[in-house]
Amino acid sequence: MPISVWAVAAPADEDDVMGGDMKRRGLRTRSCAGLMAVAAALALAGCSSSSSAAGAGGSSASVAGDPSTDKLAQVLARGTLVLSTDPAYAPQSEEIKGAPRDAGSKCTATQLTASQVQGYDVDTGKAVAKVLGVEPCFVTPNWDSIVSGNWGDRWDVAWGSGAINGDRMTRLWMTQPYESEPSRFFVKADSTITKAAQLNGRSVGACTGCTHELYLRRTLVLPGITFTYAVTNPTVVTYDVERGGLKSVSEGKLDAFLCAEAVGRAAISSGLKLRALDPPAFTSMLTGFVDKKSGLAAGPFVARINQIIAGLHQDGTLSALSVKWFGVDYAKEAAAFDLSSIGQNVT
Repeated sequence: MPISVWAVAAPADEDDVMGGDMKRRGLRTRSCAGLMAVAAALALAGCSSSSSAAGAGGSSASVAGDPSTDKLAQVLARGTLVLSTDPAYAPQSEEIKGAPRDAGSKCTATQLTASQVQGYDVDTGKAVAKVLGVEPCFVTPNWDSIVSGNWGDRWDVAWGSGAINGDRMTRLWMTQPYESEPSRFFVKADSTITKAAQLNGRSVGACTGCTHELYLRRTLVLPGITFTYAVTNPTVVTYDVERGGLKSVSEGKLDAFLCAEAVGRAAISSGLKLRALDPPAFTSMLTGFVDKKSGLAAGPFVARINQIIAGLHQDGTLSALSVKWFGVDYAKEAAAFDLSSIGQNVT
């Protein structure tokens, strides 16, 4: 019986990861297509390669635009990048209990400052804000509020381990993926189940309304990615919190749970008696979301985010952060994804 064994590296000191030129996912060989798409978007946005905002290694200064009508201009004028985060989704994101607020912060009293949150998704947002030359501030809406869109400009962008899928594209703009992670079925450690096909007709859990539920219901669309369904007619059981579903599996109350590899690994590391099935069910590209119903023009903002993420891939920042938080480089293959393959036209 094949058994997957996880070894998680201890996090390095953040300054070691972020210093110098360094600072719950992959299907294509590396090519220049993704970067070409970013460059094209920037040209449409009117960005100049000679400006101080042209490279991911330098901070943005000023951008022609009206803060009352343009999202990028608003962020730069305000001096803060407001990011949504989950305060209890380690190692992707978590609030540091008892941590003091950053002195002199521009973040409002209802927002968390950089010193109060940590994790891979959080550090991605911090790295982007640093390049923009603004302060990162964090709010904690629930997941449904994020993927439903219509944010009312309460936050600017969401890096929350959310995948690009066809349903979300109807409400949200997708940015260059920052992570590419396999999704796996997790079963009880002593289960006789060794392959996904043995789950046909059995009870399988997933997070409510997420990519994994759509996969189990065979309604999932992953633009730019080809995949097959490994399970037929499962009894789908949904959970608002993934750990609850994984715990049910470990207690024998559920046959399996489908989730991102890192989520399952974290549950195993915490003591739950689980085992991952090989091979992965599918691999998705995790992205930053931007609201389509913002009252502000999003084109220049999304183009700038794409450029910065491309730069953070190129200089190794995202790979280093992934190894720090997961013990695995989930960023590498996301860098090669051709964002133009999903066919969005940001306005």
